[in-house]
Amino acid sequence: MKLLVCISKVPDTTTKITFTDNNTKFNETGVQYIVNPYDEWYALVRALELKETMGGTVTIVTVGTAADEAVIRKALAIGADEAVRIDANPDDALFVARQIAAYAKDKAFDIIFTGKETIDYNGSQVGGMIAELLDLPFISLASKLDVNGSEATLETDIPGGMQVVTVNLPFVVSAAKGMAEARIPNMRGIMAARTKPLTVVSAFDDKRFTAIKSYSLPPEKKGCKYISADNPAELIDLLHNEAKVI
Repeated sequence: MKLLVCISKVPDTTTKITFTDNNTKFNETGVQYIVNPYDEWYALVRALELKETMGGTVTIVTVGTAADEAVIRKALAIGADEAVRIDANPDDALFVARQIAAYAKDKAFDIIFTGKETIDYNGSQVGGMIAELLDLPFISLASKLDVNGSEATLETDIPGGMQVVTVNLPFVVSAAKGMAEARIPNMRGIMAARTKPLTVVSAFDDKRFTAIKSYSLPPEKKGCKYISADNPAELIDLLHNEAKVI
């Protein structure tokens, strides 16, 4: 099988978020970046499992700058065979999707994986856009994926239950929790990642369709009020008159 996994670089979940340039840019000073967890734990690991049982190759692709290469090497250390970096700033979802689709269109990948979303923007857009641009089926938020010959069976969570779908290869899937179990790279994988091919390709000229006007932090959390279990009337009064949620 020929598998492509789209990965992205995101700030570590413990990062203290601040902004610069009049709240129009994310402040990267001192930020530790990681592979987006949905891309790493579910999309990449499931692709590697399929390769191990069915044979084939796993390629990872990201749209980013040279600063992203440490994150790319982490994904290679987990087990991907090769990496491609499309040299551009990933500052617009459609721009990213168009770049990946242009790279993948003549490569005959059987499955293109994305994580269900990135943990910084939570947009959940790129996978569907890639599928549309390549005229491929798209299965969103899949928690299970099995392949039998030229057909795949997937499970997706829906309100109140589970949906099972079948699709012919090739297709695009966004991976959610449950697709696979996270892997920790071992020393052998880390050493091997240093020599695995990382190809840099130029982005094609394409306009951005969105621009950041400003960022803002959520309001600070207020202190908690503790109400005795013996006094539900006070709780109801506070919810009704102070919090105004009932």
